[in-house]
Amino acid sequence: MSLVQPVKTVCVIDDDKIYVYGLKKLISLKQLCPNLIEFPNGKEAIDFFNDPQNQQQLPDIILLDIDMPVMDGWDFMEHYAQILPRLGKKITVYMVSSSIDDADMKRAKNITEVSDYVVKPVSQDKLARLFEVAA
Repeated sequence: MSLVQPVKTVCVIDDDKIYVYGLKKLISLKQLCPNLIEFPNGKEAIDFFNDPQNQQQLPDIILLDIDMPVMDGWDFMEHYAQILPRLGKKITVYMVSSSIDDADMKRAKNITEVSDYVVKPVSQDKLARLFEVAA
C-alpha cells in the first residue's frame, strides 16, 4: 500500500493564456490532478496565498512563469518565501519559462523554495514526471 498522496491541486501562475489553456487541457486529459487554479501574475497569486480563507485550497504544486506583468516570477518567489512559514503546507514550486538563459536557470536553482527549472514547452512525459515527484 502506497503512502504517496496524489496531487490534488495545481496552481499555474502565467500570463500566457494560450499556454495556460493547453496546460489545463493536458492536465485534464492525463488526469494528473482534479483541481487547477490560475493567476495571470504573481501579485494575484500572492494575494490568494495571503488570504487565510484560502487555506483549504492551497495547491500541492505551483507552476510559475518568470516573465509576467505586475509581479514577475522572481518577485513572487521573494514574497512567497516570506509567507511560506504561515502556509503550513509543503508546496512544490517549479519555475516554468521559455527562457534558456543560464543566468535564469542558475538564479532559479539558487532559490531554496524552487524544486526545479523547466523550459517551455513542457512535454506530456515531463509534466507527468513533475506531478510524480511532487506527490
